[in-house]
Amino acid sequence: NYLLGVGRADCTGPVAEIPLMGYAKLDQVGGGLLMRLYSRAFIVSELDDSRRVVFVSADIGMVSQRVRLEVLRQLKSKYGELYRHDNVILSGTHTHSGPGGYFQYTLFWITSKGLIRPSLNAVVNGIVKSIDIAHQNMKRGRLFINRGTVENSQINRSPFSYLENPESERSRYSSNTDKEMVMLKMVDENGQELGLISWFAVHPVSMNNTNRLVNSDNMGYASYLFEQEKNEGMLPGKGSFVAAFASSNLGDVSPNTKGPFCINTGDSCNNPESTCPMGGAKMCMAMGPGSDMFDSTRIIGQNIYSKARELYEKASQEITGPLSSAHQWANMSDVSVEVNATHTVKTCKPALGHSFAAGTTDGVGAFNFTQGSAEGDPFWDEIRDQLLGEPSNETKACHKPKPILFSTGEMTRPHPWHPDIVDVQIVAIGSLAIIAVPGEFTTMSGRRLREAVKSEFDSHGAPGMDVVIAGLCNVYTHYITTYEEYQVQRYEAASTIYGPHTLSAYIQLYRGLARSIAMSTVQDLPRGPEPPFFNITNLTLVPSLIADLVPVNKTFGDVLQEARRQYQPTEVAEVTFVGANPRNSAENATEHNFLTVERYTSASDSWRVVQNDASWDTRFYWTKGFLGRSNVTIEWHIPHGTELGIYRIRYFGHYRKRLSNRLAVSIPFEGTSSAFEITAL
Repeated sequence: NYLLGVGRADCTGPVAEIPLMGYAKLDQVGGGLLMRLYSRAFIVSELDDSRRVVFVSADIGMVSQRVRLEVLRQLKSKYGELYRHDNVILSGTHTHSGPGGYFQYTLFWITSKGLIRPSLNAVVNGIVKSIDIAHQNMKRGRLFINRGTVENSQINRSPFSYLENPESERSRYSSNTDKEMVMLKMVDENGQELGLISWFAVHPVSMNNTNRLVNSDNMGYASYLFEQEKNEGMLPGKGSFVAAFASSNLGDVSPNTKGPFCINTGDSCNNPESTCPMGGAKMCMAMGPGSDMFDSTRIIGQNIYSKARELYEKASQEITGPLSSAHQWANMSDVSVEVNATHTVKTCKPALGHSFAAGTTDGVGAFNFTQGSAEGDPFWDEIRDQLLGEPSNETKACHKPKPILFSTGEMTRPHPWHPDIVDVQIVAIGSLAIIAVPGEFTTMSGRRLREAVKSEFDSHGAPGMDVVIAGLCNVYTHYITTYEEYQVQRYEAASTIYGPHTLSAYIQLYRGLARSIAMSTVQDLPRGPEPPFFNITNLTLVPSLIADLVPVNKTFGDVLQEARRQYQPTEVAEVTFVGANPRNSAENATEHNFLTVERYTSASDSWRVVQNDASWDTRFYWTKGFLGRSNVTIEWHIPHGTELGIYRIRYFGHYRKRLSNRLAVSIPFEGTSSAFEITAL
């Protein structure tokens, strides 16, 4: 038995004009909302409250060092020494459709236009609030674990790299992806359901890099389905049951199960360079199982949800035993790894290879780079040398055979471009060990890490541990491939920033943590060098907010294009309003709801809200016009089985008004469509 608490809080942030984080595509900027982003927190404490651990899964691209440091500062000021670096895991789901701008290292400023305070605040405050809610709702309860196989939901997107791993190792596994889902179920002592955490390895990139709507992708849709089912009758994002679908070793795992095709010819481009005969790498894109990206997100999310639900219903293996947590900071640019008694290798200062710029078949890079380039390109190298400086010979030699595009570890203006100091962390809940990893381990890297940690537990008096990897935790360090995968320098290898021995270094570090937990010597672990906290307030290329204006003879919230009089289920009701910049709302209220769908109840002569902006069935589009004008279009994709009757769509916004040169205020407004009827098919 434990004390358990769960909490969920909004962490969406600004849904317009902020670059979305994940594909590194400069023109992929937010332009509306499909689903809200949430932070989901789970606290487990021993009954005497002597020890507790926290696991957070947030619907964001990854947890950055800046986010982690700010969250822990807030927790310390609220709770003293209760929540610390060792017992709090912060994990990102890795959606590629959330706002960026929450990083302190310079490389990430390039694609997210700097450090964007409203975006960072939304993530930090959402995470802290979810922990607060869990903290306030602790009750006695029980934990159950289950595991099972998820089919038809992933492919390996770098299969040629995977094949570089030794045949003797590959032959032990039936697939080139990890199909196993691990699920932790939480109930209180009366059997009331509290929530669950599921770990499964797949990239949330069912929504591709043409998408402009903020959303939590396939994993978020799985959470949505589970929470909607358990919080019956509640609007999305409301209700006490919390279902987190967390990331794992998803480095080379794509949900786009049809595989890569040339978008111009329709031919397969499943080759080592992922290029097409006409148009090269730019034309090679992987497709999901659906008719479009929305449909693919729904299908993959539904698959993941269905398996989790089945495992949840059948979970009977109870987790008991003490809690423990181990954490260290390691300087990953300078780790010596003992390969054997006589041979030592080292990690490198961070650097990105040429194939990093190629992107992947889930999201192609901007220029003519191809994956699997083990040679540099003189043209780009020359531009790089002029702009950023040439990599040192030492760094070049250390990273071989990677041809270095950006020697980020040697770039320090205005701040370092990449982290050196990285968190390594393991939390044990009875027989479950959660390895919090600071990036994206590939399938085989994850297998090696789990196996190493398990054997360390086994040989130091803690046999039979369930070991699970939680991805994208605490600080973002891109990818971690195996030494063999590294040699062929596809995207994941080019993005293994600490060089060919990165995985070996992590395995050595995590073995040390596992040993200290198994032998109860955690207190003797050296803390390691503390990470920097750069003094940056707000440094951004995102346009400043200007006063919002309306067309002649119109006012904010006026309907420009009305809904039709009648619809049937499966049709799309659409209304366009005179709008204002949604960023005004995000900076005004943390949980601003942009829209409602309401049904008329004649008995009480009133309107009841049936959908909000967190609903999968609603889409909120913002279109920027000239000189402060803008439009908002709201779509409601009317689902099968919608109750017949009279409905309307409402829009809620804030417009920015200048009072003087120095002072501007945001003023709330709303708009309402005319009523329309939903009739039988």
